[in-house]
Amino acid sequence: MQDRDIPLETWPRRAALEHFRRMAQPAFSVTVPVDVTGLRERAAAHGATPWLAYHHAALEAANGVDSMRQTLIADGRGVREFATIHASTTVLRDDGSFGFLTLPREASLVAFAARARPNIERVRRASGDLFAADDPGDVREETLVHMTALPWMAFTAFTHARGQGDDRPKVAFGRFTEQGGRLLMPVAVDVHHALCDGLHVGRFFERFQANLDAI
Repeated sequence: MQDRDIPLETWPRRAALEHFRRMAQPAFSVTVPVDVTGLRERAAAHGATPWLAYHHAALEAANGVDSMRQTLIADGRGVREFATIHASTTVLRDDGSFGFLTLPREASLVAFAARARPNIERVRRASGDLFAADDPGDVREETLVHMTALPWMAFTAFTHARGQGDDRPKVAFGRFTEQGGRLLMPVAVDVHHALCDGLHVGRFFERFQANLDAI
């Protein structure tokens, strides 16, 4: 599969695109608890931490939802759909600041974790510029899903920062908490409404939970 420009003349979401892309604040966000019971043990069997496991599961889920692989073409007249999207996430540095880390897509959690581990350590030891020590390789910035983890709080809502023209999907992972004998994690997803509706976010969460369960 290759990147493609969507022919808007026959695209069912054209009216939604035209309605929402002109808004000053066209994004919407939802927060949903996902079940991570047993994830630590299952992830360890793949050489991964829970952090790596839920990043991988979310990235694979996003790749499975067409609208989350789409972006607005710069001139505002069309939509491009990427064949593959990757992730950028935050890493807490040793000096208490944070840096950005690119996580290229890998189909298997084993390969994803093996590729990410040395890059995580390099970014963790860096300081200064937010992108210091990151190695995106051939990953293009426009193909990134923006992710972050806040393991200190079990939030019930989350607002992502967005720059002008930023239409990338954004995902935030919260603290694990036990409820009714299960371990749950809040996950906030923020998307551009010109590209995604509630249906698409719902499909993302269905795939995300299935991916976590399958680890």
